[in-house]
This record gives sequence, C-alpha cells and structure tokens, in this order.
Amino acid sequence: MAVHEHSLKNAGLHPPSARRNRAATRSAVPARSDAAAHPARVYALATLRLLTGFVFLWAFLDKTFGPGYATPSGKGWIDGGSPTEGFLGSVAVGPMESTFHAWAGAAWADWLFMLGLLGIGAALTAGVALRLAAAAGSVMTALMWVAERPPARHLSDGSPSMSANPFVDHHLIYAVALVALAVASAGDGLGLGRLWSRLPLVRTHRRLR
Repeated sequence: MAVHEHSLKNAGLHPPSARRNRAATRSAVPARSDAAAHPARVYALATLRLLTGFVFLWAFLDKTFGPGYATPSGKGWIDGGSPTEGFLGSVAVGPMESTFHAWAGAAWADWLFMLGLLGIGAALTAGVALRLAAAAGSVMTALMWVAERPPARHLSDGSPSMSANPFVDHHLIYAVALVALAVASAGDGLGLGRLWSRLPLVRTHRRLR
C-alpha cells in the first residue's frame, strides 16, 4: 500500500484523503481580499456612525445653548427659547401643516425632540443601542421630511417651494444611514457595541442591540 501511494505521488496524483485535507485547509484560510477589506469596512462604518452621531449631538447642543450658528445667541433652550417653535411654526406646506403649528413651542414637543436628539446622538457616538437609535431617528427624520415636503412645487400660499429635489433629501439619507448602521452592527468597530451586546439585558432583549 505504501509503495502504491508513493507511486501515485510521483505521478502527480494524490489519494482522496490528501485532497480532502488540502481542501479543508484552504477553506479554513480566508481569502486575502476579504481579510484586507475587513478593516476598511469597519473604519468606514465607524466613520459614518460617528459623523451621523455628531449631526444629532450638534443639533442638541446648538438648540440648547444657542452658540450663534443655527440658533442665535441668547435664544437657546436654557435661555427660555423653544427648540421646536421656529421650525414647526414655519411649516408652510403639506397635510400636517396645521398639526405642526399646533405642536410648535409645546413643552412636551420640546422635551421629546431634545431627548431624541441627545439619545440618538449619544447612542451613535458610543456605538450602542443602534437598533433603537435607528427606529427613533427614522421617525424623527421622517417627520422632518413631511414638514418640509420636498415633492411639493408650491407652498400653501401659492409661492414656489424652491425644493431642490422632489424625491430625496438629507432627511431620507439620514434615515437610511441609521438603518444601515444598525443592520451592520457598526458599533462593534471603534465603539462599545461588543461590550453592550454582552450585557445580560441586551442578550435577553435583542431589540436593544
């Protein structure tokens, strides 16, 4: 038997057992392209997550303290200003126009909006609870999309809406980005996602992941 196997090897042939062993070895070793692409994918998702998180965190900080950018100095939430009155009160298009006007400046709307900004921004920055952040952020950005209503050509007073794109705007992009980050578990890279997923409560309730 040994002489037979030796002759097979010399002839360039190999027993089935040797072929199976080599196939198993090759399958256990990942392709170089996948191994090389993995770090790039991790860093790309982490960068998108952190930048998106800063969008929400900055909106919270700007509306809270009024540093003089979108919110004028002295008009911040801590100064008695309303984070929702300006935006919702200026809605001039769409079927929810009167509803948004009724919500504008209401204490419950201010608190819900600001806690949403803070919670979503903190979750994205830390890389935890991305599924909850995606759900809450998608609802928030969808309401903002309805408030601005890009498909409308004219406002309620008949003037041109000056919509830049009737189909897609940045609010929809944010919503899709949030969902993509949650699906890809983007908190595992440069974040606390792995530690968060090991918590007993998160293990039991995967929606918190």
